[in-house]
Amino acid sequence: MARRDVEFDAEGVTLRGWFYPAEGAAGPAPTIVLSHGFSAVKEMYLDRYAELFSANGLNALVYDNRNFGDSDGTPRQEIDPWAQVRDYRHAITYATTLPETDAARIGIWGSSYSGGNVLVVAAIDRRVKAVVSQVPLVSGYDNVRALVRADFLDGFRQQFDQDRLARFRGDPPAMVPVVAEDPLAPSALPTPDSWQWFTETGKTRAPNWSNEVTLRSVEMFTEYNPVDYIWQISPTPLLLLPAQNDVLTPTHLAIAAYEKAREPKRLEILPGGHFDAYVEGFEASSNPALAWFVQHLAP
Repeated sequence: MARRDVEFDAEGVTLRGWFYPAEGAAGPAPTIVLSHGFSAVKEMYLDRYAELFSANGLNALVYDNRNFGDSDGTPRQEIDPWAQVRDYRHAITYATTLPETDAARIGIWGSSYSGGNVLVVAAIDRRVKAVVSQVPLVSGYDNVRALVRADFLDGFRQQFDQDRLARFRGDPPAMVPVVAEDPLAPSALPTPDSWQWFTETGKTRAPNWSNEVTLRSVEMFTEYNPVDYIWQISPTPLLLLPAQNDVLTPTHLAIAAYEKAREPKRLEILPGGHFDAYVEGFEASSNPALAWFVQHLAP
């Protein structure tokens, strides 16, 4: 069945996306809720995951995060992790109103930044019956220290404070590039593979992607620590999918977070780096996710 465009309310903000009905379903079926990571929009390969789930008897609800893509919200290009957590919950609520959905069988999937979001959502929302977290951000505090030289951190803090004062005065928010070709140039995601994936994917699949976020998005990134919630996910089944050579959301941080989670849980290490899961490693990342949802959302 063909996907359809959908929209739903999230605290006065309209979020927009796609709904993929489960193929071959004789009645209400499980629904998987998906959103993307840091600054990314749904056209950046989320359709591939949704199509796979749909073809195997699962509904899929994909949406753009607030302030990005087709969704409303201001300031544009601002990533507020706690707003995104609440929006996952609004998306779950919307999904349960659809006639295709069995409200007792909801799964959530996230990747990178949203891979952290789903850890928090699964810990606090018991409507979630299975969760898959791919190449997740687990600790903004530790992550930024893995990416940024220690002697640069004070400079970032000064920029954050200057931006906060400017906003208080009514000035527009300061903006920074998401990625830059020179890894030493200012950007939110200062790794060569980030530059390559975002720029190439933006050109080929998502011309509506914009290479900027508010500086405050970076500040909130540094303050966001989904690992603090991971032990609370149980008894909801958790599948964690770190990448073997991830330099953006470092592999060792994800594995350490996994050790704090309680059963039922499973860890599978994906081949390649952070972005390989979407393209060359799509089967390696999507098939375990599909199997996890099918196993734990069965009638």
